Amino acid sequence: MPRQPTLIYDRGTLILHPPPRGKAWIDFATWDDRVEKFRIPAVDYAALVSALKIDKISFQDQAAKFDTLTELQLSAPWAPYAHQEEALTAWKQSLNRGVVVLPTAAGKTYLAHLAIAAIKKSTLIVVPTLDLLHQWSVQTQKILKGIRIGLLGGGSNDRDQADLLVATYHSAAIQAESLGNRYGLIVFDECHHLPSSFFSGIAESSIAPYRLGLSATPERADGSHQALARLIGPVVYRRSTVELAKVAIAEFEVISIKVSLSELERRRYEQAIQTRNQFLRDCRLSLGSVDGWQRFVQASARSPAGRRAMQAHRLAKELAFGTEAKFTALAELITKHIGDRMLIFTNDNRTVYQLSRMFLLPVITHQTPVKERQQILDRFRRGDYPIIGASHVLNEGVDVPSAQVGIILSGTGSHREYIQRLGRLLRKNPDHNRPAILYELIALDTSEEKTAARRREINCPSPTLKAAELPHPWQSDD
Repeated sequence: MPRQPTLIYDRGTLILHPPPRGKAWIDFATWDDRVEKFRIPAVDYAALVSALKIDKISFQDQAAKFDTLTELQLSAPWAPYAHQEEALTAWKQSLNRGVVVLPTAAGKTYLAHLAIAAIKKSTLIVVPTLDLLHQWSVQTQKILKGIRIGLLGGGSNDRDQADLLVATYHSAAIQAESLGNRYGLIVFDECHHLPSSFFSGIAESSIAPYRLGLSATPERADGSHQALARLIGPVVYRRSTVELAKVAIAEFEVISIKVSLSELERRRYEQAIQTRNQFLRDCRLSLGSVDGWQRFVQASARSPAGRRAMQAHRLAKELAFGTEAKFTALAELITKHIGDRMLIFTNDNRTVYQLSRMFLLPVITHQTPVKERQQILDRFRRGDYPIIGASHVLNEGVDVPSAQVGIILSGTGSHREYIQRLGRLLRKNPDHNRPAILYELIALDTSEEKTAARRREINCPSPTLKAAELPHPWQSDD
């Protein structure tokens, strides 16, 4: 009597031996001469098992080591919003695999809790930062009962004692092969981080049949987001800030304020642009092409003219980002909104430090020590600091207290960055009934005008768009 085929997990892949009858499974398999057995990518586990069952092939599954969480209970004092129920239904209809795209503050974390409660399997939650690691842990402990919750990353390694493990992308990638068969469900928070040569190994080495990706902006400029369909599943549900207005996000307005360079700034700006553009023409380069910026960086390092062109490019950006007119307008806005909690965003450290010196404000950059950053945010939350400034460090993965006013002093053309900064204002504060306001300060007749247009051109709210109250504090966390 022939032996029954056995499926085992082996260092991030699957081995199926002895070869079963039928043909459907062969599409997943590659012969490995080293062990003289068929090897199958772990990510194809669910599809492989389905193919074997369709062919009515009996096999022994020794690969899956995840548990059913029979004691798991969802403990939340509110019902989900309609868009959360719709997203969960769409995900289930896609065989519990896929990406859900919702704006910041629309309740992606709570949606994940609903999915975990529905599946009731050992779960791995992957997050990009240590701040999110601890936020997810705290929130999950409040919402899901009857399970052990552990951490992986930042010095913690609770994987052997946890039913639900929250891990950073870095830690999960390092241990991907040893984690790969322990979890039936993986939740990828901010899943736009996943399609990289290092992080994608988390999904590729996992047999998890159930997968949920969460992001406000999954698309990547390099096009690698297309890999999410294989690593997690297709986009199964998408709602924009505009679509959820008056439904599930806080009331807000977006206002653009355009300022002019001074005569001296204008002369310096135009001279810098002319120097840069002449070099681009000489080298037949276009910053509008797909690889234009990368080619400019490479070419600028090869000659004195190239270095002068790069310096001119940076000077032009500095003039547009830090024109005196912006700081004058900023002073007027600060005066106008005295008493409101305010976040000021800049594109670079130079501008944010200039902001700190001019207005005597606390600021946060990637150079700010973690403890100091937390102290600043805590004092901002208490109201000791009514205003703080920041560069890119508050865009993602930091628990920022609610604010009534946001000001983009300078920024990139990234749609993701714009949505993340807007999202910092969408968590409704019950102590304030007025709408939150996001101001954009834009230098007229500079490249910044096009930059601002690019970041707002997809799925972004129009100025003065208003949205409804968000009464559930936990649903506002992402």
